[in-house]
Amino acid sequence: MVSGYHQPQPLSTNHEPRTTTTVHHPPPTNHEPRTTTTIHHPPPTIQPVASELRNSSPWKGVLMPEKATLERARADKRAGKAPSTQAGEFVREEIHHVREGKHGARSAKQAIAIGLSKARRAGVKLPPPRRGAKATTKRSAASASRAGRKRSTRRASPRRSRAVINALKREGHSAASRQSLSRQAKTAASRRSPSARSAAARKAVRTKGPRVRHEAAQKAARTRRRQHHSS
Repeated sequence: MVSGYHQPQPLSTNHEPRTTTTVHHPPPTNHEPRTTTTIHHPPPTIQPVASELRNSSPWKGVLMPEKATLERARADKRAGKAPSTQAGEFVREEIHHVREGKHGARSAKQAIAIGLSKARRAGVKLPPPRRGAKATTKRSAASASRAGRKRSTRRASPRRSRAVINALKREGHSAASRQSLSRQAKTAASRRSPSARSAAARKAVRTKGPRVRHEAAQKAARTRRRQHHSS
């Protein structure tokens, strides 16, 4: 054997061969043959701990929100911010996941929908989808809201979770680009009336502090300069 080499111990799996124990019984008298009993033991089974399975799962942090995101959403709630602002933390997390390559998205709308579903399941009290939304969208939102209210301890199906992640990983990453998000924002704004957009802008001015308003103005100025140079 080579010096310094340690032979690895075999892992316990469900495919290990079963073991056999042979027990020899002494004869009751000297004139009877000795009997033998063979006992077959089933192979050992593995019962993984749920916490270890979640921590080692490939979809950790993808289907479930990250701890930092939950803390930011709770801070928004304590500050008295609207549920849509709280849900924005989950949408932001999804956009970063797509940009980092953890998974993809078919469109910016799908990435936002995943973030909103996470927010509802985390307990954010978002309103139901608008009146013209599809029936499947309404059912999905209602299911996520019920899950957020019940706080069920039942684990999701690992097979279903893997299927969702594999489907998202096959999608592209352009959904989180600036152009895609800009198109989605303009499309969503076009569905709202001018009075609704004006009311939302006035509310944003009231709820943001001077520092946040100053940062938003600087960001808007940078965006305008970038658009001016690209045109």
